[in-house]
Amino acid sequence: QVQLVESGGDLVQPGGSLRLSCVASGISFRIYDMSWYRQAPGKERELVASITRTGGTSYADAVKGRFTISRDNAKNMVYLQMNSLRPEDTAIYYCKSSVLRAFDGSFVPLTYWGQGTQVTVSG
Repeated sequence: QVQLVESGGDLVQPGGSLRLSCVASGISFRIYDMSWYRQAPGKERELVASITRTGGTSYADAVKGRFTISRDNAKNMVYLQMNSLRPEDTAIYYCKSSVLRAFDGSFVPLTYWGQGTQVTVSG
């Protein structure tokens, strides 16, 4: 059974920091690309940051320079270090794993999502 479990969400004041964690089980973690998404009330889910299985990273413009994604393949974990938090960063943050799988002569994406962790920036 595949599980992605996020943790670390909290209420924090503007300018503060949080570190989100996501632990994966039931998958060969090291072959998956991992991402963090977020969804604010009344808005669509959006990509925040990604890290490939080889360690390449990318970020949404809104978080560049403030957030850092990292992974620990030995622990099946991915992290999101969030600094200089702003009220607009308030959202539920989700962890996603993805990999391309060969199927019927082509490659199809296989993805899994966690249940999310709430981050609230207010004060």
